Amino acid sequence: MINTKKVIKQSMYETVMNQFNNTADIIDLNPNIRKILGITNNEIIVHFPVKMDNGNVEVFTGYRVQHNNALGPYKGGLRYHDTVDIDAAKALAMWMTWKTSLAGLPFGGAKGGIKIDPRKFSDSELERITRRFTYALGENIGPEHDIPAPDVNTNPQTMAWIVDTFMSTISSSERSHNQHVVTGKPVGTGGLEGRDRATGFGVYLSIKLLLETRNQTLKDKKFIVQGFGNVGYWASHFLTQDGAKLIAVQDAHASLYNAKGIDTEALVQHCEPRKGSIQGFDGATEMNADEFFGLDCDIVIPAALGNQITAENAFKIKATVVAEGANGPTDKEGEQMLLENGVTIIPDIFCNSGGVIGSYFEWLQNRNGELWQLDEVMAKIQKKLTENFHKIHAEVNKRDVDWRTAAFILAISRVETAYKQRGIFP
Repeated sequence: MINTKKVIKQSMYETVMNQFNNTADIIDLNPNIRKILGITNNEIIVHFPVKMDNGNVEVFTGYRVQHNNALGPYKGGLRYHDTVDIDAAKALAMWMTWKTSLAGLPFGGAKGGIKIDPRKFSDSELERITRRFTYALGENIGPEHDIPAPDVNTNPQTMAWIVDTFMSTISSSERSHNQHVVTGKPVGTGGLEGRDRATGFGVYLSIKLLLETRNQTLKDKKFIVQGFGNVGYWASHFLTQDGAKLIAVQDAHASLYNAKGIDTEALVQHCEPRKGSIQGFDGATEMNADEFFGLDCDIVIPAALGNQITAENAFKIKATVVAEGANGPTDKEGEQMLLENGVTIIPDIFCNSGGVIGSYFEWLQNRNGELWQLDEVMAKIQKKLTENFHKIHAEVNKRDVDWRTAAFILAISRVETAYKQRGIFP
């Protein structure tokens, strides 16, 4: 039955607060701790001028929201996108708190970025924007305080500019101890082998582990991916290597379909000179964007932006698994529809946590002056993700709840325990 009801889209912040409050009710969260976790610790907004290539000065707005640091330094990405605002940053920062907690890492949660469409600027302008943003943030970031990482439309080069700017603003005696102010750096600048593929690998592994609980494999499973950036590409890379078939891809510019399968490596090569756009790829045909989520497939991977699966399209989904490669891609009404239709949602705070787990190992590598090889790194990430998967699976069975609820219970309970043991200052 087609749903023709007109719905008002829920913001990402409303979505994460609904998830938090539902979980707090289930676990009877201490009311005082609930007050603390229901708000952010700090919300930083900076306006900064940058000279453009043509000599004109533009003023940009940047954000950094620090939700909670009970478990350790704030941790979370910086995104460059025109949807960035304070509410989006607050939602994403809270999700990061739950993500790092669920992963068992010694980090809290933060998020931020600049309200900008990076496609409209040259590389030299993006470098100046990034460096000026870093300078404006000042002491609000630091290797033991708040550690940014790449996110939507940012990459290892962005992180290299940040670390260089940050280290240029501190004394020379401290510079060797501050390389881990960001993670996701280029390998030659202290980055971690495998950090580039860690998030996508986690998406792949979470699907593989879920299917194993059903005595299934990835062989001949059909999947579709929304967003073909770093996460979408690497998830597709590992899935197709393991026998699955990518039949459709969607980004902001086009929706592509090929029933026989899309060549992942050919598509990424097509995207490189086109600033990531999949449009014009000759290995698939363009389709109507509104029909994308309704394709006949086994697995849907939303790996773009938040609030993509809603009441307006969730009823179309025929897949049995939705693996959330993006943060907050499914809103409350969309999730309710999926669950009612028997779809298993692998929640974002687990599904895409390979990235922050990789970031933790990069942070440790820099902090301890070590260097790890790619096979060591991937083995560490796989071990951590597999352990976390089985903990969530056990909670699902124990409480007879969906996967997101189980993940949130584990994540919030760990932060609650920290507050109970430490107490509230003074």
